[in-house]
Amino acid sequence: MDNVLEDAPSGPSTDESESFEGFFEAERDGLFGAMCLITGNRSEAEDLTQEAFVAVWERWGRIRSLDDPTGYLYRTAMNGFRKRTRRAALAIRKAVRLASRDEFAAAESRHVVRRALAGLSPRQRAALVLTELLGFTSEEAGHTLGIRPVTVRVLASQGRAALRSVMGRPNE
Repeated sequence: MDNVLEDAPSGPSTDESESFEGFFEAERDGLFGAMCLITGNRSEAEDLTQEAFVAVWERWGRIRSLDDPTGYLYRTAMNGFRKRTRRAALAIRKAVRLASRDEFAAAESRHVVRRALAGLSPRQRAALVLTELLGFTSEEAGHTLGIRPVTVRVLASQGRAALRSVMGRPNE
């Protein structure tokens, strides 16, 4: 039973973990201080510091032989910061877009489009929906509708002209 425990892997070798521990002790306060200044938030700085050290520890066998493992550590922390900033900006853009969207105007627009499409022939409507809304090529739409691609283009053109006249837009 004792042999099983002795043979089990125990993480990095003593030399590796000791050198990482020394690296950690030497760089921890500096990285944390830099992240505090960059983020302006102690909690976020702690998270970024921890995440950077974990990433370095996972690759310590390769990183310790680099010319500048400290530079790698700081780049890792900064990459984490930039990733968080991008995610936050994306979340804000989505929230603002959702909050600023006028649901009544959108519903009215959909109603106007539905009413205008209802005035088209079924073939014109199908050609327009397939090519304009769903992005089919005239060949794909023709295959789907069982007609030639040139017929799809003609029907879509006629449908667009009819929509412009119904919706009060001049010919474009």
